[in-house]
Amino acid sequence: MNPSPRAAALSPAGPDFLLTDTDFARIRLLIHQRAGISLSVQKRQMVYSRLSRRLRELEMREFSAYLGFLEADPRSHEWELFTNALTTNLTAFFREAHHFPLLAEHVLQSAQPVTIWCSAASTGEEPYSIAMTLIETLGSRASACSVVATDIDTQVLAKAVDGIFTLEQASKLPAQRLKRFFLKGSGAHAGKVRIRPEVAALVRFSQLNLLDPKWPLKGPFDAIFCRNVMIYFDKPTQEKILQRFVPLMKPHALLFAGHSENFSFAQQTLRLRGQTVYGLANSLSRGAA
Repeated sequence: MNPSPRAAALSPAGPDFLLTDTDFARIRLLIHQRAGISLSVQKRQMVYSRLSRRLRELEMREFSAYLGFLEADPRSHEWELFTNALTTNLTAFFREAHHFPLLAEHVLQSAQPVTIWCSAASTGEEPYSIAMTLIETLGSRASACSVVATDIDTQVLAKAVDGIFTLEQASKLPAQRLKRFFLKGSGAHAGKVRIRPEVAALVRFSQLNLLDPKWPLKGPFDAIFCRNVMIYFDKPTQEKILQRFVPLMKPHALLFAGHSENFSFAQQTLRLRGQTVYGLANSLSRGAA
């Protein structure tokens, strides 16, 4: 029988917790195995801050007790909370704005209906920005398109599905977009906005770990957004994931990466098509022939 959180607790939680070098090494190994995330030694304080909340919740004083509880049950729900705690979710509407005119041009040249995979949906700003771009570019034809939005973090996905944002989160959007694609909250929702149903209808959210042996996706896609994700993976993991993208891409599909990501090591498979935008190398060869 697996121990309960309470049984594993050494004593009621105090303000400080013991995180040894061994514990930190175990955490780095476990999150790499579970999610492919490579935590540097400089992330120790971040790990302490985020996981100490879990120790308080479970009334544990030492990280070793918490890690023992995790390892005792590989199917425990706590693994999901552990992964959520160590996942960084920095996002914004139309972040890295130079990508969206390229996306608009690309979908105009693609066969309809267009399908796009956003592989790090976070709280929804990115997939909703993609959906807005489809509507602005294709008009009524966008209703037949779809955006598959996935993320490893179930907590941020729940927020994304709600589609409710603060005015501050939407503050950098032009007034025209804000009026066209959002509903203004009132009463209990004053100071907030909600994605309009016609935008939300294009997006389907689901949980997906890029390290899972099988991805429950039906490609191929016209575009894949995998932005500011690979920076958390080591090179072998990056290469493995990129190779798995290939069969899910249409011949002239685009792969959008983050501003600090460079896939030049995969040039036999992918070729640069723009600023942090890649296409399949073999399709470019055929096009040049």
